[in-house]
This record gives sequence, C-alpha cells and structure tokens, in this order.
Amino acid sequence: MTDEQQLKNLYNEMWQALLTKDISTLEKIHADEFILTHMTGMQQTKKEYLRCVRDGDLNYFSSTPENIFVDVNAGKLIGQSKVEAAVFGGGKHTWRLQLAFDVEKISGSWILIRGKASTY
Repeated sequence: MTDEQQLKNLYNEMWQALLTKDISTLEKIHADEFILTHMTGMQQTKKEYLRCVRDGDLNYFSSTPENIFVDVNAGKLIGQSKVEAAVFGGGKHTWRLQLAFDVEKISGSWILIRGKASTY
C-alpha cells in the first residue's frame, strides 16, 4: 500500500474512532505531542482533546468524507467532511469541517502530529 493510501486510511480510521469513542485507537494514531487548534482558535493537547471526546464535550454522530488531500513529501493530510456533531454544550449541527494535519511516519506507521480545524 502506498503512503498516500495509508494516509487516506488514517483519516478514515480517525473518524471511525471518533464516532465510536474508541480512545485506544485515538491514542495510537495521535502523537503524544499532538495539538489540535479548533475553529475558535482554542488549542488542546492530545490528553485534553481525547478527554473531551471520552467525556462527551465533543460528540460526533456522523462523518461523510468529501475530499482527502495528501502531500507525502510535506507531511500534510487534509480531509474535508460533512460532520454532524454537538460540541462543548451546543446543539447538534452539521458542519463542512476541514481538518488539516501535519503527519509523520514513525517505525513504519503514520501518526497525526498537529491538527487545525476550519470550515470549507
């Protein structure tokens, strides 16, 4: 399997884990130093982010990927999906969510190093 396909699979694996609150998989695919920058500009460490997923501050109900862009040489993965979610006490809404990741291949596996959320 090519690196490009591995990265596309990583994006899909991440969404499946978010939808099912599979914290073990999320732990594995995010680097220990992972930082997520939300649309609001708020930043969360991996530990804070995964706690919010586990505790229901970030609830994801569905994700329909529309585009996945990969630049293996630059270590970039950008996914665009229609996402139904309820976050930080807000009601359930559907967003056109773009997640732009810096990625790195470590010991033969790609992991998410940094992420930035926006709309598209």
